[in-house]
Amino acid sequence: MSKHIEKLKKQLTEISEVVNSFKSEAVQLKIIDRLLDELVEFDRADAEHLDLSNKKEYKKPGIGEGYPEEIRKKPGATKILNQLLNSDFFATPRSISSIAEYCKDHFDSDFKTSELSGILLKLANENKLKRERSVDNNRFEYVVV
Repeated sequence: MSKHIEKLKKQLTEISEVVNSFKSEAVQLKIIDRLLDELVEFDRADAEHLDLSNKKEYKKPGIGEGYPEEIRKKPGATKILNQLLNSDFFATPRSISSIAEYCKDHFDSDFKTSELSGILLKLANENKLKRERSVDNNRFEYVVV
């Protein structure tokens, strides 16, 4: 029992560092809410998998499987930004608003700039992107390193 508590404490400490790195309380709450939703979903899936009265083998459906096309999950901001990072999209400097527009036009994903900023900052901190101030409007632009 104490091993589980120690593991949980360690995980919460790691999560708190990430969550607290965001200045906006609204963003912090969104992250925590999303994380808790995932944990609840994982626990449900785990409980279904361990249910011995159900003789079927548990298989978690993939994204969009078994759902009508209108409600299939779209790729998230992190996945799309990583796809763009692997393409030549960031060969020219891009502002957050231009990235959001591109995502809306090409991926049918309407992200707010606040949803993209944290991921872009993380990519910049990992030296995957370079973050520079624009001479024209004094806003940050992102370009491949």
